[in-house]
Amino acid sequence: MSQQPDMPDLSQLRPPRGVVPIAIAAVLLGWAGYSAFFTVPAESVGVVQRFGHYHREVDPGLNFKLPFGIDTVTLVPVKRQLKEEFGFSTPGAGFTSQSSPPSQWALETTMVTGDLNIALVEWIIQFRIEEPFEYLFNVRDPGDTLRDVSESVMREVVGDRTVDEVLTIGRQDIEASAQVKLQEVVNKYEMGLRIDQIQLKNVNPPEPVQASFDRVNEAQQERERMINVARGEYNQAVPKARGEADQRIQSAEGYAIQRVNEAEGDVQRFDALLAEYLRAPEVTKRRLYLETFNEVLPRMKTKLIVDESSASVLPLLQLEAVGKGGSQ
Repeated sequence: MSQQPDMPDLSQLRPPRGVVPIAIAAVLLGWAGYSAFFTVPAESVGVVQRFGHYHREVDPGLNFKLPFGIDTVTLVPVKRQLKEEFGFSTPGAGFTSQSSPPSQWALETTMVTGDLNIALVEWIIQFRIEEPFEYLFNVRDPGDTLRDVSESVMREVVGDRTVDEVLTIGRQDIEASAQVKLQEVVNKYEMGLRIDQIQLKNVNPPEPVQASFDRVNEAQQERERMINVARGEYNQAVPKARGEADQRIQSAEGYAIQRVNEAEGDVQRFDALLAEYLRAPEVTKRRLYLETFNEVLPRMKTKLIVDESSASVLPLLQLEAVGKGGSQ
């Protein structure tokens, strides 16, 4: 007959009395201490809710709250600039709903312009949370609401403009108008947000007509280039012609002044000479005679002085024999 194995005495494995309650109390105290203190980052504020209701806001640093889930804290980044991206996504999101899934990008960016054309518009919203209470409690899902409102506003602004304005010259006006309209809607909803900037990124026509739009843009750029070249030549030729015209006018005016001054000087000299002549006719005649000879004689190469008594100039000429045989 087999023997039964000895059963262990379980009474020896029981913990001493009072150890379990102490352990439970220690765990509860540790949990209470861990859940009662929290830290708020420097760029945020903490919104404390007690039993789900708003209680207070706390500043950055180490803070205390009631443990065991009585108080809950939501951190709101009030000092950070947040952004929403439409039609694309960049890594390092600073907001929970910074971008939508890639499957929705085509739907977000496809818009109808005022002239019934289609444009693909990608844009960014940069904003800040100014009122944490309004942001958390006035609107359900504020991130999704902001995206829906922004998309609605952008479609409205783009729908008021032609496709050429959307693709080229109207980008800044679209950004400014969309920012104003979006801020008005955000204020109406009391979302506690401030829209800092709306920036258009890539704005393109649909892919099937991209090549045609590119050719049109190239033609427009070539036209602008030729206009700029023509304006440059105009700005170079016209001032040069005007300068030459002014130079000739000034030269003619100077020549006219010179001729007038010379004529006036001749008149004054003649009047002075006439006055001298009236006072002493003979002396004036002699002086004019000598002055005239003084001007004329230096110009003459050969000078012949003839006596008044000479009847002919032949004696003054040197006649030499000419030719062979003594011919004269």
